[in-house]
Amino acid sequence: VQLQASGGGLVQAGDSLRLSCVASGRSISRYHVGWFRQLPGKERDFVAAIHSSSGRTYYADYSVKGRFTISRDNAENTVHLQMNNLKPEDTAVYYCAIKEPRAGGITETAADFRSWGQGTQVTVSS
Repeated sequence: VQLQASGGGLVQAGDSLRLSCVASGRSISRYHVGWFRQLPGKERDFVAAIHSSSGRTYYADYSVKGRFTISRDNAENTVHLQMNNLKPEDTAVYYCAIKEPRAGGITETAADFRSWGQGTQVTVSS
């Protein structure tokens, strides 16, 4: 499966963006899907994930919970990340990736995920 992330941009604090992660090759619903973000020189940090079969959602404990919503559209073979009330500290490159369910449940470790998309830049100005 190949993933393509899109939807990033330059916005002001308080604005919203919706990121999309489109899968090709196989159904995205077969996999756990996670969103991570990364600053230059830093590791990729977990943002949110959605479970393959249950659709249960998971969010990082830090500031994104309550502002970001992950969802899956099976008809479009896409996972979205709706980001509301954006803050300057949300500025990063956002990546989506998958984890095989046979490898276990949702984790917040980037190394457990694969098939990383190319990333989409989100820049939030104050």
